[in-house]
Amino acid sequence: MERDFTEPAGCRSDLVIGREEPFGAAREQLARGGSVLLHGPAGIGKSAVLRTLAAEYGRSARTVLRCSATESESHLPFLALADLLGPVLDEVSGALPAAQRTALESALTGRGESTLQRDGLALRLAVLSALRALAAEGPVLIVADDLQWLDPASTELLGFAARRLGDTPVRLLCAVRTDGQEYDRHLRASPPDTLAVRLEPLTRAQVSALLDQRGYSGLPRSTVRDIHRTSGGNPLFALELGRALAESPTPPRPGEPLPVPTSLRALVLSRLDMLSDEARRTLLVASAGARPTPALLHAAGRADAEAETAQAAALGLLATDPEGPTVRFAHPLISAALYAEAPAPDRRAAHAALSTAASDPIERARHLALATTGTDPEVAARLAEAAALARDRGAPSVAASLGLLAARHTPPDGEPGPDERRLQAAEDAITAGEVDLARDVAREVLTRATAPGERVRAWMVVIEAAGQAIGDVDVVFPQALADAGDDPRLLALVHYQLAWRGLVVQGDFAQGREEAAHAARLAARAGDRSTELLALAFQAQAETLMGHPDAPTTIERARQEPQDPRVACHHNGAGSTRFRWLVMSDRLTEARTTATGLLREVRRRGMAESELHYLRFLSETELHAGHCGRSLELARESLTLARDAGIGEAAGAMQAALAEAAGGDVERALTLAREAVRRAEEDGDAVYLSRALAVLGHAHLVVGDAPAAVDALRRVRELEAGAGITDPARGRWQGDLAEALVRTGQPAEAQEVIEVTRAHALRLGRGSVLAVLDRAEARLRAARGEHRSAVARLVSARDRLGELGFGLEEARAAFALAELRADGPGQASYDEAARLFRRCRALPWLRQVEAAVAARAAAAEPAPARPAAAPDCLAGLAAMERQVASLVMEGATNREIAARLFVSVKTVEATLTRVYRKLGIRSRVDIVRLAAGRKA
Repeated sequence: MERDFTEPAGCRSDLVIGREEPFGAAREQLARGGSVLLHGPAGIGKSAVLRTLAAEYGRSARTVLRCSATESESHLPFLALADLLGPVLDEVSGALPAAQRTALESALTGRGESTLQRDGLALRLAVLSALRALAAEGPVLIVADDLQWLDPASTELLGFAARRLGDTPVRLLCAVRTDGQEYDRHLRASPPDTLAVRLEPLTRAQVSALLDQRGYSGLPRSTVRDIHRTSGGNPLFALELGRALAESPTPPRPGEPLPVPTSLRALVLSRLDMLSDEARRTLLVASAGARPTPALLHAAGRADAEAETAQAAALGLLATDPEGPTVRFAHPLISAALYAEAPAPDRRAAHAALSTAASDPIERARHLALATTGTDPEVAARLAEAAALARDRGAPSVAASLGLLAARHTPPDGEPGPDERRLQAAEDAITAGEVDLARDVAREVLTRATAPGERVRAWMVVIEAAGQAIGDVDVVFPQALADAGDDPRLLALVHYQLAWRGLVVQGDFAQGREEAAHAARLAARAGDRSTELLALAFQAQAETLMGHPDAPTTIERARQEPQDPRVACHHNGAGSTRFRWLVMSDRLTEARTTATGLLREVRRRGMAESELHYLRFLSETELHAGHCGRSLELARESLTLARDAGIGEAAGAMQAALAEAAGGDVERALTLAREAVRRAEEDGDAVYLSRALAVLGHAHLVVGDAPAAVDALRRVRELEAGAGITDPARGRWQGDLAEALVRTGQPAEAQEVIEVTRAHALRLGRGSVLAVLDRAEARLRAARGEHRSAVARLVSARDRLGELGFGLEEARAAFALAELRADGPGQASYDEAARLFRRCRALPWLRQVEAAVAARAAAAEPAPARPAAAPDCLAGLAAMERQVASLVMEGATNREIAARLFVSVKTVEATLTRVYRKLGIRSRVDIVRLAAGRKA
């Protein structure tokens, strides 16, 4: 008797947002035949998970019983039991003893006066017997939502049966509302092996995804951040807030809490009417404050703050804070709802009180602004000063908010004017990573600004906000140049962005370099040192990647005094350029020190995008050094922050893919690499596209798909040749391409790649690149049968990579050496490679070593006699082709051949196709016939 659990459209896509881990745990438990208790606070998504699990597992059960209680019905005895067993009463009544049947029918139908006190034993046994009778015909699934509202009688009967079901195929899938971890008492109504699964709040990125999925995708990221903070990660609260904002004709003023819809106010403020008027006023002041304490409330005129907050805590509106005296609301939404509920004059009065009570000048200025209506030059000046202080403290997001408040209170004829303050706020928002807010502010200014300086600054914000998708704002550049006129300071700003356009959109490093040099000259003429330093750093980076001889000189010019401290640590500044040069010059220790110092400084300044870059830089350095675990941690942190902020996601996915391929999950590496390629293509970003393709090719090589690696890396070669990039240390993909070409039987092209790359590496002194090329050439020589020279070259490459500190590449060389040393004992020859990969925590590579050892051991087992030498007809084949053909003659399958030669099955298939063509045959059978003819 199956019940219909059809889900509404979109339910499952809602569920998987942030619920993958608990959902997976519940699924595994149910699949094992166990029971599940979902718990968490109201609105956390328990019912959604419950419905989806019920829909999935209800199909495998013969009988599905369900109930969903409500608070208003919890006093009605046996109501939940009637929901569960009422529909199957006729089916089970015949299997019950008379006394049990009478008691159960009386309880379910209400025709008698059954009670637990009078018919307790008979009722308990009746429920147990009914469930066993149903289970005798097939599996039973009991689905019960909102256990906290089940009537006590039903709870007692269900618990009695659940504890005695034993191996009977009855599973319980239940959900209960809990404010903390107190779910133990509800487990008593479940089988002994029930798994309790707590649903936790969503992260900011998950809230953003949920809002997008529900159609609230137009909200600025700063608003999404506020929604996440106000909702506490509760999906129901977040969706209601998103809906309210989407429907609101006017967004909240800067610095104000979000508007809270009536539905949520009723939910969280049901106990507010029990407060005294004075206590309510005290809580309003607390909700308006950033970090309210009893002392602050006293200073704001709330003389009885302690007693009034104690009253609120007793009602569950406030929570005690064990770490300090802060007055903390039980949920952020209570504070927002309380503020939204208050009349506007009361809110202004609370802010006015706090504008003198707060000790922090930033807080005082914010409260003064929110207590003031209309324009006020003095208030605007104080807000601008507070914004500058927040900027110096490394809180650019706060500075942006204060700057917008300052603009709001600045008179139209003020000096500086309101739009100038808005632009400064937009630039602070860029620094904080709030690019959508910055773009919106800049476009608003452009609708009315006439001054060239303001217009060009606004255009620069629009371009910066586009990020790597700079091609999307191509139309901006002619307008910005027209607005700049012949002002060298403004022209320098535009030409600096044109340098990025040439690099990102057109993939032309030479053009980017020329534009940057022109921008640096213009900025120097105008005395704009900040723009000059940025342009010089760009020029130096382009020259470094191009292998230009002037690169070291330009780097030093970019590092000369006087310096702008913010530019010096910016991810496009001289410090970043020097880091890149150090890595490419094999100076890993200095590079790590440089990146660590830069990361510390940008974190101090709150420079969000720069922080993402330096996390990736450190991840890259640790990966080269062979610290794969640390590299993976840094890459994952950077990717999480990038997705949270919505900036640099392609670059984050790219570095995470590299780290996963070295020390994590190779399938995830492929997924991330494909994401990086897709994002770069969507953005029209030629720079990151070539790098992302290099990572994709590397990931394919790690998983053993050499043909796919060749396809990706050939595209990299074409892109970099078109861009004028000649330094092989930029992407370090050339060795992978040569190795993949060898594995796919294309030695001539592999040799060409090695020779061309070696010439550039020798010219630039790239020692690690030369060693990797030697490793690839060793494989090429081995494929040609030059075993001794291949081994010698690998030994040299391994030792040089170790001396340079490239631990992962050293381990790869040791692995290649073990594969070539066929005359050594199977296990012992791989010991060094295993040791080095283990030291690096390079788990995917370590698994390859283990597979190779197993294959070697299998190959050492007694096998049928095989020909002493390959037939003469194989003499015209390449080395790889001869090896494959010989193994086919022995009767090996394609998979066995791939394992023994350490190549992919696709490579074996491609090699056999060439063998058939060269030998003039059609199948494996013909190769076997050749072998048989030779034996005869």
